[in-house]
Amino acid sequence: MLKSRLLLGAVSFSTLVMTVPAVAKPAKHAAASSSAAELKALREQIEILTARLDAQEAATLQTQSTTREVQAQAATAQAQAEAATAATATVPTQVKTAMAANAPKAAAAAWFNDTSISGRMYFNASNINQQLNGAKTASTGTGFNIKRFYLGVDHKFDKMFSANLTMDVSNVVGRTSSGNFSGNTVGVTLPPVGAPGAPQTAGVTQSDYGLVGKGFYIKKAYLQAKFDPALTVRLGAADMPWVPYVEGIYGYRHIENTLADRTSFATSSDWGVHVLGDLADGIVSYQVSVVDGGTYRNVKVTRSVDVEGRVSVAYKGFFGAVGGYTGKLGNNVQSVTTTPTTFRTASRFDGLIGYKNKLFTIGGEYFYAKNYASSNTPNYITSPILSDKAEGYSGFASVNFMPQWSAFGRYDHLKPTKDVIPGRKDDYFNVGVQYSPAKIVDLALVYKRDTANGGVINTSNGSIGAAGVNNRGTYDEFGLFGQFRF
Repeated sequence: MLKSRLLLGAVSFSTLVMTVPAVAKPAKHAAASSSAAELKALREQIEILTARLDAQEAATLQTQSTTREVQAQAATAQAQAEAATAATATVPTQVKTAMAANAPKAAAAAWFNDTSISGRMYFNASNINQQLNGAKTASTGTGFNIKRFYLGVDHKFDKMFSANLTMDVSNVVGRTSSGNFSGNTVGVTLPPVGAPGAPQTAGVTQSDYGLVGKGFYIKKAYLQAKFDPALTVRLGAADMPWVPYVEGIYGYRHIENTLADRTSFATSSDWGVHVLGDLADGIVSYQVSVVDGGTYRNVKVTRSVDVEGRVSVAYKGFFGAVGGYTGKLGNNVQSVTTTPTTFRTASRFDGLIGYKNKLFTIGGEYFYAKNYASSNTPNYITSPILSDKAEGYSGFASVNFMPQWSAFGRYDHLKPTKDVIPGRKDDYFNVGVQYSPAKIVDLALVYKRDTANGGVINTSNGSIGAAGVNNRGTYDEFGLFGQFRF
C-alpha cells in the first residue's frame, strides 16, 4: 500500500515536470540541459526508493510468514503438552498400585496408619499448710507432685469398629496425693521359739516407700461400634456418663476433680456396657452405662449390675444435664451362707446447668445421694440398720480476659452424712490465673482452701480433719499447677 502511494506520487511529479517545458516560455539551451539532468537524477532516486520499498515489503512478508510458522509451532507444542499431562494423570494411581503390590509389610503399615497414641499429665509444684484444730499436720510442706499420667492407644479397624486402651499412672498406691510415706507396723506370726507349739506374735516394720511409682491401672479398655452418630456401643472399661461430661464443661480438671468425683460419690470409669449418642444435630446427647459398680480399679463379679445414665442439652452456649445412678456399688456378691450380703441400694441424682462461650463459662453442679458407700460414708449397702443421705453443690466460672490467659474460680459445699452426722460438712474453693502458651500446655497459679468441720473429709487432696464433731481441719495450698497433653 505504501509502495503504491509513493509510486503514484513520483509518476505524478514526473508528469508535472515533463509538461512544464510545454507551457513555459522558451528558455536557453543550458536551462533545458539542467532540467534534463535534474529529471534523470529524480528518476534515479525514484528507482532507489522503489527498490528499498520492494525490499521492505519482502521483509514484511517474510516476517508475517515466520510469525505464522511460530504460532503454528506454539500451537503444536501446547497440544503436545496437554497430551503429555493427560498421559501422566494416571501415574500416581499406577505408582500406588505398584507399591501396594510390592510392599511386603502393607498390612502392618495400614495398622499403624489407623492407630494413634495420646497422653496427658497433671502436675503441680506447691506449698501445703494443713492443720487440725489449729496445729500443723505432717502433710504440711513443699513438693512437686505428678497426680496423674494417662497414656492411651486408639485403633480404628474400619468406619464402624475401633478400640481404646488408656493406662492410668498414679503417683502411689493406697496413699493420698498430699500424704507422706512412713513405715507401717503390722502384726505377723513368727516361727515357734522355745516351747513346742507356742507361736510368738511380734511387730515388724514393713516399709511402704517401695510403693512409689507402682500405681499403674487400666483406666479404659473397650471395643467400640459406632452404628450412627445417635448410637455408639462400647464394651469394657469406658467413660461413665456423668463425671467425664462435667469435666468437659468445667475445663480445669488438672486443677481439681469435679464435685462428686472429688469426694468419692462418683467415678469416671467402670467396666460394663456403655451406650451413647447425639441427637438433633448434637443439641441432645445421652449415655447409659450398665456396669459392675466396683470402678475401673476394682473389677467385680456380682449378682446384680448397676446403672448410670445422663441426658444433656446444649443450644447456643446454654447447657443443661440431668443424670442418676442406682445399684449396689459392687457389694452384691455371692454368699456361701443364706445370710443376705446387701440390704440397701445406693442411688444418686445429678444436675448441671450453665452457659459457655469463647469469652467465659459459668455453671453449677448438684448431686443428692442416698445410702452411698464412699470414702466419706460407711457402707450403708451392707448395713441392715443404718441408712443415710448426702448432698453437695458446686459453682464454677472462668473468663478468657486475654489471648492465652484466663482467670477461674470455684466453690464446693458438701454434707456427706445429713442424717447420721448432720454437723459434718466440707467447704472448698479455688481461685487462679492460667497461661496457655500452646494448645498442649496449661500452666496455672492457684490457691486452694478446704475446710472440714465435724469430722474427717476424704478428698482428692487427702484426708482433712479428724473424727469427732468438734474437730476442724483446714487445707491451704498455693503453687503452680499444670497439664500437658499430646
